[in-house]
Amino acid sequence: MDCQVKCGKVVKVTDFTKRQELLVEINGRLEKAINFPQLTGKCQVKDEVVVNTTAVALDLGTGGTHFVMAVVGKNRELEATDGHIMKLRYTPNQGRVLSVEEEASPDHQLMKEVDSLNRIPVVVGNLHSMLAPVCLGFKELASEKKIVYLMSDGAALPLGLSKQVEVLKEVGLIEQTITFNHAFGGDLEAVNVFSALLAAKHVCQADLAVILMGPGVVGTNTKWGTSALEQGIFLNAVDSLAGQPIGTLRVSFADPRNRHQGISHHCLTALQHVVKCKCHLALPFSLKTHPLISDQLSKLHQHQIHWVDTEPYISVLENSPFELRSMGRTVAEDPYFFQAAFAAGMLAGQLVPE
Repeated sequence: MDCQVKCGKVVKVTDFTKRQELLVEINGRLEKAINFPQLTGKCQVKDEVVVNTTAVALDLGTGGTHFVMAVVGKNRELEATDGHIMKLRYTPNQGRVLSVEEEASPDHQLMKEVDSLNRIPVVVGNLHSMLAPVCLGFKELASEKKIVYLMSDGAALPLGLSKQVEVLKEVGLIEQTITFNHAFGGDLEAVNVFSALLAAKHVCQADLAVILMGPGVVGTNTKWGTSALEQGIFLNAVDSLAGQPIGTLRVSFADPRNRHQGISHHCLTALQHVVKCKCHLALPFSLKTHPLISDQLSKLHQHQIHWVDTEPYISVLENSPFELRSMGRTVAEDPYFFQAAFAAGMLAGQLVPE
């Protein structure tokens, strides 16, 4: 693995809940960087920092910023906690968390006893930008019900990178967060998707769990080389634990890449070849007669398709109190992407057990 590392001096700090956004002087130029205090401690103006500049050098999108690796001359001690589960294991940044399952956790005994989701709906998608429209759709039909977001390690590992989660928690659309595998920074930490799901239901008392990776997605323009295929694995996990698996379809007619026209090939691969159970899939009713969508759905005949009338709710998306954007596109520019995720949320609202 090859990375580019530079040193600089912090000239400006903006604090957020779980991250700091910095301006760092590097070789006479001011450049943006992000610091995660959970990994490195808090930065202050005039601190000297070591930053990973690889993403900027490669001109990446979501990861296109510098990241602080260390603050020069500052020591950090372990905080007082009983946690012994390591995340980012066997790397220089490995650190401990108190996982919800481990013996020191106050929820350890409960987690030993539970093994069913008791039919709660679980929405699983493959892009972080689906989170807000899923939550908006669910709350339209189940405004008093509780949403818990489970973040995988398919993209960003620190939950603190997500501005969307911060806003959704502030406005009350998400009540709690769980990070699992090597993702970290949630209200609860979990070892894997199974224990994360059980914690969502039995520790957090979720009415809906939503599983999505953090910001960013890995793709290679090949059928199997993408982190988006985790969607199929997680839908299988939901079924194994007696939940109701709902797959969010990535739909677009604005994406210039042919493989992402209509239902993205990532979704089709996950739902056709990875998923081993029958899932609920939701689509806007206005696409029911669309020839491309009809052809693509013919490959997903093992799943139950629900046509949801999203037209009366378009204003909810267009007038959202926070910005909705995916791959740089707004609701107006890519309406069916957001309507499909919204439809999945509405369907989940319909499937909440009485």
